[in-house]
Amino acid sequence: MKQIIASLFIALVCVFDATAQSEIKVGIIGTDTSHVPAFTKLLNDKTDPGYLLGARVVAAFKGGSPDVESSRTRVDKFAEEIATKYGVEIVDSIEKLLAKVDCVLLMSVDGRPHLAQVKPVLKAGKRVFIDKPFTASYADAAEIVRLSKAANVPFFSTSSLRFATDVQAIKNSDKHGGITGAYAYGPENFEPHHPDLFWYGIHAVETLYTLMGAGCESVTRVKAAGGDTVTGVWRDGRIGTMRGVTQGKQDYGAIVYGMKATLQTPLPLKVDYRPLVVEVLKFFQTGVPPIQPEETLELIAFMEAADLSKARGGAAVKLAEVMQGK
Repeated sequence: MKQIIASLFIALVCVFDATAQSEIKVGIIGTDTSHVPAFTKLLNDKTDPGYLLGARVVAAFKGGSPDVESSRTRVDKFAEEIATKYGVEIVDSIEKLLAKVDCVLLMSVDGRPHLAQVKPVLKAGKRVFIDKPFTASYADAAEIVRLSKAANVPFFSTSSLRFATDVQAIKNSDKHGGITGAYAYGPENFEPHHPDLFWYGIHAVETLYTLMGAGCESVTRVKAAGGDTVTGVWRDGRIGTMRGVTQGKQDYGAIVYGMKATLQTPLPLKVDYRPLVVEVLKFFQTGVPPIQPEETLELIAFMEAADLSKARGGAAVKLAEVMQGK
């Protein structure tokens, strides 16, 4: 009996050792967004109801952008929070971070430094999730995709709205009978160093692309004091519209127009980071991104083309103009 108990004990120790060894060590670049403590809590706090087993945030590099208020005023606060609450080591360079981790969450709230920050990550062969805004320009986005492919190191980038339970529910419903078009809306706050939609409008654009998929050919944009509307025409003739809410109640939501039924998300739409972090964890484990880089690039081109349309008084702009650099 003693031998059996001893054998069981050894087996249990081996299981726990294997679990500990298989835990992915995650590093954070950029501690200037509320996503940092939210994501870290889900991965590090075993008492949290949403806790996810399989990865742990072990180190972070603060980064920060002095000319962006929401970065400058929060970068130290969130760094201290994850250090004191969740035991995350704060390091003073990306190189030191990469020596301690298996995968990376590039969380910098400012999209402009993302290209420079991701270069050493890809060179080191670390899988990386890049938080929104992916970049502050289509040119930077295209360069990240090129570098990722050249290094054969996968990444993905998205808003948490893409995996919101209510959005996924209407996308995957068997009631609409096939989506013929969609309408997505959400708050649209601006930041002077980013094109209009990149900062917060990206949430509604991500929702639209979740429902419509890739394939938009041209956009037209109408912006007034009461709101902002961007309408895209897809190559199969479907129409998708994004509404940026700039006045009044700033809710998130979406409508899908189907062959059999029109469906819409409930109000208020539930926005929860856990579904996104689940997808990030799967990606870190498998190396298979849930969103292809080509769709992400098209989404960035959609937003940049919308700025061109606004500048041209609402004229239609082909995404190819942005994507081909014309």
